[in-house]
Amino acid sequence: MKVELQNLTKIFPSRNKKVGGEVVAVNNFTFTIPDGKLVGLLGPSGCGKSTTLYMISGLQKPSSGKIFFGDEDVTELSPENRGIGLVFQNYALYPHLTVKQNILFPLQNLRGKDRMTKEEMLARALEAAKLVQIDELMDRKPSELSGGQQQRVAIARALVKMPRVLLLDEPLSNLDARLRLQTREEIRRIQKETGITTVFVTHDQEEAMSISDVIVVMKLGVVQQVGKPQEIYDDPTNLFVAKFLGTPPINVFTGRVEGGKLYIGENAVMNVKGVEDRAVTVAIRPEGFTLAENGPFVCELSNVEVMGRDVSVVSRHEASLNPVVRSIINADNKVDVSSATVSYELKPHKVFLFDAETEERIYFEV
Repeated sequence: MKVELQNLTKIFPSRNKKVGGEVVAVNNFTFTIPDGKLVGLLGPSGCGKSTTLYMISGLQKPSSGKIFFGDEDVTELSPENRGIGLVFQNYALYPHLTVKQNILFPLQNLRGKDRMTKEEMLARALEAAKLVQIDELMDRKPSELSGGQQQRVAIARALVKMPRVLLLDEPLSNLDARLRLQTREEIRRIQKETGITTVFVTHDQEEAMSISDVIVVMKLGVVQQVGKPQEIYDDPTNLFVAKFLGTPPINVFTGRVEGGKLYIGENAVMNVKGVEDRAVTVAIRPEGFTLAENGPFVCELSNVEVMGRDVSVVSRHEASLNPVVRSIINADNKVDVSSATVSYELKPHKVFLFDAETEERIYFEV
């Protein structure tokens, strides 16, 4: 099911009655979610991603704009008539019901032509439970389940109606790191098996990049960039996107361009043809450094962390806007830990320039 959002806007009244005014949670959001794809809405707290999800679900009504499921305008349609499955961050299971009863609950509320026999409901519930691999837990209560198992019950309950659109609101944030990894892999598997159009809300960029077909990066209710995860990582449109995606975070420096060369601190570190002389903000991915004995980019060495196949070199630079400079290099390269400094050459495709004031991307040739 294709989902189309047209100029979607949501405005809330200010909570401060003395000051008054309005809060724009989502501002003119236009985007088409392709049929059968998993789209991640990504951004920090307060960026409008959950509000967007709730407008798609019908739990919140947009201040303006339209929402289409396929060719059907569902903007004014109630949540129960939209054919959506919704999974919340806190699972929202009924504690007095068994797993089977929790999964059956949405089917028992169907009326009219959608009403099912008891046998049909049980078969559908078992099918959903098998899909999320909890069919052996059907007689347990939620209190007898782990956090990951409870989340699977919530997903099964959302899937049992065979929704047109599946909506997931930060479904992994209550799980520990290992379980979060396992569950996100399960969500991706389930989405591929069912082919249901899915919207996944998260503030965790690693989650969004690992399972999404397309990610939408948001800030203060405004869409910053839309694209495939790797494309956005490799080609951020502004400094916010560059800083938000990537672990470890991107290294950011003050710099300047003079005579077609990029200066960070006092040293010219690489050629940047086609850029006029100006102050710039420079962002370099951690994997954008190559050890070089006489490299032009010199940092004060602080520490070397061995991480198996990779080595993380922690250093400092006077022009850095981060507390430290972190570079990731292959473990085959040996860093002289007795040295006071470490020198690098930079990989041009891992270096991004941004306007020092607007933070918009500046493109260059090497």
